[in-house]
Amino acid sequence: MKLLRFGPVGQEKPGALDSNGEIRDLSAVCSDIDGAVLQPESLARLQALDLTSLPLVPKGVRIGPCVSKVGKFICIGLNYADHAAESNMPIPEEPEVFSKFTSAISGPNDPIIKPKNSDKLDWEVELAIVIGKDASYISEAEAVAHIAGYCVCNDVSERTFQLERGNQWDKGKGCDSFGPIGPYLVTTDDIPNPNNLSMWLEVNGKRFQDGSTKTMIFQPAYIVSYLSQFTTLQAGDIVTTGTPPGVGLGQKPPLYLNVGDKITLGIEGLGSQQQVVKSV
Repeated sequence: MKLLRFGPVGQEKPGALDSNGEIRDLSAVCSDIDGAVLQPESLARLQALDLTSLPLVPKGVRIGPCVSKVGKFICIGLNYADHAAESNMPIPEEPEVFSKFTSAISGPNDPIIKPKNSDKLDWEVELAIVIGKDASYISEAEAVAHIAGYCVCNDVSERTFQLERGNQWDKGKGCDSFGPIGPYLVTTDDIPNPNNLSMWLEVNGKRFQDGSTKTMIFQPAYIVSYLSQFTTLQAGDIVTTGTPPGVGLGQKPPLYLNVGDKITLGIEGLGSQQQVVKSV
């Protein structure tokens, strides 16, 4: 099932994509796509719906972030060996963990806002995990049952803020608009193997990233289990899983985003995003 949210910023309604690729309004059956709806019992009720009985949403409507009321936005860095190499960083022995601020979350096609004093604005296509059931001290084998689904994320990064202004990554990762998610959350029954999905990203029509989740160092189930040893993952939390090579930082010479640049990205089975860089 493909769940999404549509409408103006701050006024999004819940929806689902039907078999014809059209959006159906879920407002009559749930108030939003959030942690409460993503619990296994609630999600099963949505999956049992006859979507053709629900109202069609007009074409051209804005698509919002696919999950609302996100409590935690946790990220895994350097999770592809070749990306670690292009970043001149060692391959981690354990998952490299940082966070994005939830105020970074935006719709999949909303603009990327270039912050003041930004000079190294970068891109990263990533598979994101959406938690569907609270997870604390769970095993890798148990982890899949705690995942509601997956979505596309562009882990937008400001490399000067991230790498040259102290030793904490968060301030280069959590600026407003730095976390586009969606267009939709695809439930796990539609993505039986998240460990082998092709993924890509283009800037101004030129492809820079062309990879696959099969080259991850730490796979999604392991990541969920690992994180659950340090914090309780809650329904509606987002966990991004790293990016393949081809980011701006890794180009020779490095190449960064400027106002007016257009980014398109996608992951097999999860849809695509499109953003334009704008000034603050």
